[in-house]
Amino acid sequence: MIPPRNGRRILYTPERVHAVFARMRDELHELAAKHAAEVAAVRAELDEVRAQFDELRSISLARQRAEAELRELYRERAIQRARAAERDPAAALN
Repeated sequence: MIPPRNGRRILYTPERVHAVFARMRDELHELAAKHAAEVAAVRAELDEVRAQFDELRSISLARQRAEAELRELYRERAIQRARAAERDPAAALN
């Protein structure tokens, strides 16, 4: 048992307090290292998701451009067919 100091019972010696704080500091460093590792893993996963999103977006934009080009080609084909078709001058326009 720890002897009393100034008439009061001492619960913890300075050495014990220092040891407790040292253990707490070590645990804090360990938690900080775990947190840093988790943050790095999440950042890597986020980078991967962003890369997949960018790829998907570029594929989607390419598809939209191709569909627009196809519509334009169909429109031009319809115009060419209309120009090539012979029209009876005696027939009504509508």
